[in-house]
Amino acid sequence: MRILRLAGVLVAAAALVGSFAVYRLSRPYAGFREAVLLDIPKGTSSSGIADMLAERGVIASRWDFLLARVAARGHALQAGEYQFAKAASPLEVYDRIARGDTFYYLLVVPEGKNMFDIGAAIEELGLISANRFLTAARNPAMIHDLDPKAPTLEGYLFPSTYRVDRNTTPERLCRLMTGKFREVWHGLQARASVHDTVTMASLVEKEGKLAEERPLIAAVFTNRLRIGMKLDCDPTTIYAAVLEDRYRGTIHRSDLDSEHPYNTYRHPGLPPGPIANPGMASLEAALRPADSDALYFVARADGSGGHTFRNNLADHQAAVQVYRRGKK
Repeated sequence: MRILRLAGVLVAAAALVGSFAVYRLSRPYAGFREAVLLDIPKGTSSSGIADMLAERGVIASRWDFLLARVAARGHALQAGEYQFAKAASPLEVYDRIARGDTFYYLLVVPEGKNMFDIGAAIEELGLISANRFLTAARNPAMIHDLDPKAPTLEGYLFPSTYRVDRNTTPERLCRLMTGKFREVWHGLQARASVHDTVTMASLVEKEGKLAEERPLIAAVFTNRLRIGMKLDCDPTTIYAAVLEDRYRGTIHRSDLDSEHPYNTYRHPGLPPGPIANPGMASLEAALRPADSDALYFVARADGSGGHTFRNNLADHQAAVQVYRRGKK
């Protein structure tokens, strides 16, 4: 009888301990006022992680996390940066780290941005300096199998939204972006020159505001190339000034007269490489220009972003005058 009573006491005690453990593991806790960013280095032990979490107020006690580790054993804990912004139970905290639910930033790269724009955007996130990114982007090695003539990675940093974190290196980011370009390019199943197509597409991207006009703009450039006529593309002149760190938002006469290789007012043919990173629509336009004999285009003054296309200089000059009167 005494043994039975002792067994009952032990069972009750075990149940009490179990209930307390369940309570501790499931109770939400937040010992912080502002969101906590916690970087867990690779190779950190469970005990080390528990200490880090307790010190930053993510859990009430290191023992809570170690208890959760025992209760949910069998899962490897993942290194990385984690953000804790609201109260969570030790089991929830443990589950996030076991799943590798790391914190990341969204880098949004719109169509038509150049590598300098992307460098500024990643620096604004506080992750990588613009100079470090540009050092990586100026090395074309990772795209040379597709385009041996590429002077940099410009044109191949495909516009999209990328998840990046504090462990993302400039080289890894460039590889993500060029990898996305490869995926898109192979999907187009194009047999044309990658270099010429992407260079042309970058000009179309910078000139074309309306999607429906991009094949027409590509046709103008294609027609000019066919007859040996200079492209006279303002964005190439701007890019030449950007490369020389002298562009301040306005094209000057000196820019148009510059002998820089990217200035298509001075040099016939395509520039040495892309001047921006084109999206899918501009790549398709470069591959399939519209059936048009137009050689000129000028913006319309109505604010629509559209252009007037002409196939002779006299009509083009008349359209230019209409534009200028409309802007006054």
